[in-house]
Amino acid sequence: MDRNETGRRGEDAAAAYLERVGMTIEARNWRCPAGEVDIVARDEGEFVFVEVKTRRSDRTGTAEEAVSAAKQKRVARLAEAYLRSIDAPIGYAARFDVVAIRVIAPDRALLRHHRAAFQLPS
Repeated sequence: MDRNETGRRGEDAAAAYLERVGMTIEARNWRCPAGEVDIVARDEGEFVFVEVKTRRSDRTGTAEEAVSAAKQKRVARLAEAYLRSIDAPIGYAARFDVVAIRVIAPDRALLRHHRAAFQLPS
């Protein structure tokens, strides 16, 4: 399985998991000129911007460690762009989650959901 396939399967697993825990998926791979948000979901009236990281090994670090401060800022900017694109009211509740997936076999993976993994930068 190549990197793109691993990432796609990880995002599919993350979306299925989020739906199982009661979230509604609003968008997947939402793009604008500034970049892409993996998953935009709604959780009880709150927008949730989800960064999904899938790893086949921890050799270069864990999936969680891949969500650097720079990546967090980029996701926050993209979240603002998404909210503007749908004319959400100013100050609408938003949260930033990370779903970290560690593949342990071709048909098995460990999924960790970090709710409110980071906040909007000040």
